[in-house]
Amino acid sequence: MKEFYEINIAGVKRNLRLFSVNDNLKIAAFILFGDVEVTVASAKALLEKAPDYDILVTAEAKSIPLIAEMARQAGDSDYIIARKAPKVYMENILKVSVNSITTQREQTLCIGDSEVEKMKGKRCLIVDDVISTGESLLAIEKLVKEAGGEIVGKMAVLAEGEAAKRDDIIFLEPLPLFDKDGNKL
Repeated sequence: MKEFYEINIAGVKRNLRLFSVNDNLKIAAFILFGDVEVTVASAKALLEKAPDYDILVTAEAKSIPLIAEMARQAGDSDYIIARKAPKVYMENILKVSVNSITTQREQTLCIGDSEVEKMKGKRCLIVDDVISTGESLLAIEKLVKEAGGEIVGKMAVLAEGEAAKRDDIIFLEPLPLFDKDGNKL
């Protein structure tokens, strides 16, 4: 039984550990937290493919290092994070619900007035670490549209499973799904 999947991301090789989602399906865990080399290389590679934009937008939490590095490399002074829960400093909160394959339960993503102001009438580039079912992406799209932003692109380091067949996202590498024995589906 295979336990790891080897992948080359922006010139950096990694062995991603396989984890069961259910009795018949495994996913390869791609975690940017703590991996500076992959984060820096991925940010550079994504920026080379990025359309013109005014502000970067992502969901909390795994893609935060990526979007911060992309903003740093691009010389941007700001970026937006849709939070998983309202914070006391957020006013007039916009919320959407999302079901993610890795969370396995309903989550909320929200933004407040300050984020809405930064997106309104702006070209927004949505960034994520992995796009799989597309549920998180859809939630961010709803927030951007409700805030009055224009979505100019949707990007991710990896597109998992069927997401790799989509023509509306830009990604660096496909990430397969696996059967219970670790074989690519």
